[in-house]
Amino acid sequence: MDPVTLKTARVLLRPFAPADADAVYTACQDADIQHYTPAPTPYRREDAAKHVTETAPQGWATDQDYILGAFRADNGALVGSFCLTKLFQGVYELGYWAAKEQRGQGYSTEAARALCDWGFAELHAHRIEWWAMAGNTASRALAERLGFTLEGTLRNRNMVNGQPHDWWVGGLFKPSDSPSA
Repeated sequence: MDPVTLKTARVLLRPFAPADADAVYTACQDADIQHYTPAPTPYRREDAAKHVTETAPQGWATDQDYILGAFRADNGALVGSFCLTKLFQGVYELGYWAAKEQRGQGYSTEAARALCDWGFAELHAHRIEWWAMAGNTASRALAERLGFTLEGTLRNRNMVNGQPHDWWVGGLFKPSDSPSA
């Protein structure tokens, strides 16, 4: 699939370009991004260049990982990286990280909502999952603002820095497909 561009009132989601590598590198120096996401630690300039020139384009080319950079419409500042990753037919995982200086202003919620809406409409998703390491309360708060329902905690689901960690999982359904409780 060809990459798309999505616009909201305050955010532009677009494919990353090589020129974005410096902003990605700077944002990913944040300890929370390196701890709570699969970003390499330490995060090097080469990692940022690979993310914007290889990883993101390959995801679109293979129809498996739809990665977009989110940028403020007013000044072009990087908000973060947002993606939908195909898990199964009709089921995608929402992943994101936000630049520290852009957090708490609603940009990430706007970007993630636009991407989920696109996933339901264009990818024909019937379920979008959200996963986060237990303790990542900012990610959980964003997911809950989007309408995700926390479905459980998976004990020792994944290793981070050689240590097992619990993970939260939540689900969001296409409004017409919402399961009855």
